[in-house]
Amino acid sequence: MHYDDKKLIGVDLGGTTIKFAILTAEGEIQEKWSLRTNILDEGSHIVPDIIDSINHHIDLYKMSKDQFIGIGMGTPGTIDLAKGTVKGAYNLNWKTTQNVKDQIEEGTGLKFALDNDANVAALGERWKGAGNDGDDVAFITLGTGVGGGLIANGELIHGLGAGGEVGHMIVQPNGYLCTCGNHGCLEQYASATGVVHIAQDKAEEYEGNARLKAMIDNGDEITSKIVFDLAKENDFLANEVVNQVAFYLGLACANLADALNPEFLVIGGGVSAAGNFLLKRVEKNFQEFAFPTVRTTTQLKLAELGNDAGVIGAASLARRFA
Repeated sequence: MHYDDKKLIGVDLGGTTIKFAILTAEGEIQEKWSLRTNILDEGSHIVPDIIDSINHHIDLYKMSKDQFIGIGMGTPGTIDLAKGTVKGAYNLNWKTTQNVKDQIEEGTGLKFALDNDANVAALGERWKGAGNDGDDVAFITLGTGVGGGLIANGELIHGLGAGGEVGHMIVQPNGYLCTCGNHGCLEQYASATGVVHIAQDKAEEYEGNARLKAMIDNGDEITSKIVFDLAKENDFLANEVVNQVAFYLGLACANLADALNPEFLVIGGGVSAAGNFLLKRVEKNFQEFAFPTVRTTTQLKLAELGNDAGVIGAASLARRFA
């Protein structure tokens, strides 16, 4: 069988859903499916469920193991790349070290590689999305937290393990308390929860009439999407919130780009669904804060792959087995 005919399997492991895909060696998705993540019993069902699902679907599609180059996976938590282990993935209930690589290789008979979920999404966007397969691409994902993946000279930056933790750059000294224990991390200002936090604080100070203020005062549930939708309808308070978020994000992007000067700085994740409405304002702050040469060379872009970034990037990890 030619290399061209060989397939990759990508797995995107999240706290609520496990997404799977079978892709060509060129990164085109051919089949995809998903499972609910069962985090009960210290997350001990997760790896067996992944093994069973992969084996089942290879049979279902009447394929054989020798058609596959390997499996790649993105996961939350701290990764030991050499050993293929994960620890501290609290949203999976994985408190202790999990020997993921050994178990999955044994259970499927296929080679396996893994990395942090934000790194993997960065690889996906770099390969098939907004990164145009470039060698220097930075990726920020704005979800319930803020993650990042940094690619320099064609390689992910891991540092000594925590490379790419852009969500924990300090953008407001002595600011909001972060789950990491520090104050003022980007994650507390540009994540979905951060947007709501800013909205609640601003609503308290705001004296005028605004739908957003009325909703918050009324105890209605507020989401980042509601804030952006109201801002698009010219709600004054909602626009103030978006401006604040764009300020912190533009500042962080400028500092990141000054350090790395990537070709593309890609913004993805749920909050980025606000699209150009958000990007334009981030760009304005980026232009103000970035080093002059960086301003004219690094391009800010919205992510293009949506939910598929994870499985595509994960699959790219397995290409090295070819």
